[in-house]
Amino acid sequence: MNDESEFLSAQAEAHLAAKGNRTPRALHSGIASPNLLSPLKRYFGYSTFRPLQEEIIRDSLAGRDVFALLPTGGGKSLCFQLPALIRNGLTIVISPLIALMKDQVDSLRANGIAAACLNSSLEGDERRAAWRDLHQGRIRLLYVAPERLFVGTLIEELKQWNLGAVAVDEAHCISEWGHDFRPEYRKLSDLRAQFPNVPFMALTATATERVRTDILTQLNLRDPATYVASFNRPNLNYRVLPKAQTYSQILTFLKSRPTDSGIIYCASRNGTESLAAKLNADRIATLAYHAGLDNTTRSRNQERFLRDEVRVICATVAFGMGINKPNVRFVIHHDLPKNLEGYYQETGRAGRDGLPAECLLLFSPGDVAKQIVFIDEKTDEQERQIARRQLQQMVHYAESPECRRVDLLRYFGEVYSVLGCGACDNCLNPKAAYDGTIQAQKLLSCVYRIREKSGFAVGLNHIVAVLTASASEQVLKWDHQTLSTYGIGRDTTRNEWGAIGRELIRLGFLQQESGKFPTVSLTEAGRTALRERRKISLTRQRDVPTTRNQSAKRGEIECDELLFEKLRRLRKRLADEQGVPPYIVFGDTSLRYMANAKPITDSQLLDVPGVGETKLRVYGEEFLTEIREHVRLQSAK
Repeated sequence: MNDESEFLSAQAEAHLAAKGNRTPRALHSGIASPNLLSPLKRYFGYSTFRPLQEEIIRDSLAGRDVFALLPTGGGKSLCFQLPALIRNGLTIVISPLIALMKDQVDSLRANGIAAACLNSSLEGDERRAAWRDLHQGRIRLLYVAPERLFVGTLIEELKQWNLGAVAVDEAHCISEWGHDFRPEYRKLSDLRAQFPNVPFMALTATATERVRTDILTQLNLRDPATYVASFNRPNLNYRVLPKAQTYSQILTFLKSRPTDSGIIYCASRNGTESLAAKLNADRIATLAYHAGLDNTTRSRNQERFLRDEVRVICATVAFGMGINKPNVRFVIHHDLPKNLEGYYQETGRAGRDGLPAECLLLFSPGDVAKQIVFIDEKTDEQERQIARRQLQQMVHYAESPECRRVDLLRYFGEVYSVLGCGACDNCLNPKAAYDGTIQAQKLLSCVYRIREKSGFAVGLNHIVAVLTASASEQVLKWDHQTLSTYGIGRDTTRNEWGAIGRELIRLGFLQQESGKFPTVSLTEAGRTALRERRKISLTRQRDVPTTRNQSAKRGEIECDELLFEKLRRLRKRLADEQGVPPYIVFGDTSLRYMANAKPITDSQLLDVPGVGETKLRVYGEEFLTEIREHVRLQSAK
């Protein structure tokens, strides 16, 4: 750590001039404009910043509160890690999960940066060593869970340790409107009261406008510099596949990607266990993860996945926020997510390294029915209405012929105006349009006849029951078997009629209420279309192949694949020796750059993104030896 101490000392002497040009708090921690590229390369191995990183860092160093919403893989951590190396004092990072803390501390230490965490997982010797280093001023970044902050004397100790900044990671946890609300995050307003002159930074990867406002209010951020990056993840390929022999679809997908690592999200705990057992029987190393497992088993399964000891994990939504694994190459949703925000967050765990990754959603109308049952069990009517509206948005996404990115980004208030994203099924393989006038007329007419006879609207399922000549209790009770539209849709399946009905809702010919009973009624456009027999174009659901999509290559780094595999094996061996996940040594991006450029000297290896001075010193010679030997063998052929 001597190199780090020298660097920090030089930076402190050069940059500890207070400017005070933003807010009075800049007098406390303002730093004259430093050279950020030098420590960026020296410690993190990068020569350029990702979008918004430099602006966020400079505002933080000027002593200003900052709110940053950057997508997963957008480099949020660097926004508080780099300033911690430049400013005086300790930076404390509030993090919700022990696994996430440990992962980031391991990564920082691998880069030669003094970091520690305080949590219940520390053994006695580790805990004492952390406290000793903190008291001696050796630590630059301290990771703490929010509930740990207010236990014992930690707050008083922070006052002695020259607290320089506070970073609140996963800041959406503070909002009741967020998808991962944690009550203990609410206490962080007390931390602000204890340290009124210390700059705060709140960071999250996903938050609607309402959640953003709540974060600023709850943390009492003052005149914050606010940064909201695009939610677009260009390296992710989004696909929706109608469920048909679901296990076979998943198995085909996995066998076509024999070395890729990924997550399969299931709706139930039993679902994760059952799917994992089947995959293991088919010789695909898989583990289950859900809240019903004991803490030891859950942690062990997660650790084995992070260390590439198994390549697939079947999980409920309990698995996610602590997962910093950058080389997740796919995320499969076995069942329909409850809402688009959760779906975006879960798919965001793929491709954090910027390399291509696939997001496959398996969709069935039956999943919609199951979700409705769960929603109806809620006791609060407002909660039910919100859940139904969110489910409708999720179904719209699954069935829409529109670009997946347009749909996803619209949810977060962002307009994606590119014509054809080139990395979703609807753009790469557009759904076939057909003249659906007859089917539309049948369904619209059925809606009209039911309302005309009974004087009230019914749900889409009941309309489909009438069209397909069902003799259900409700159909007979209301005498709907006598309608002229009864049975006129026998030639089409119930699932197909449901899809047609939902498309007519999307097209504006029908409207669906969001109350306890989501009834369907004609809009003015629907009445006009019915009366004037206007032509209506519909789209066919199509069967998308589950084999690898060669068209989606956003972020791909072409390289010598044989050398890449050799470097992966070397990385795994070194990681196992140190007891850390392989990506702590080097990420896939760095290995692909090595397998492309084939560096054979120290200076050439330093040009590879992700290779800083510490990693060059610790790992450089072994990786250079592997590359040189590969080049020699290739030349000898």
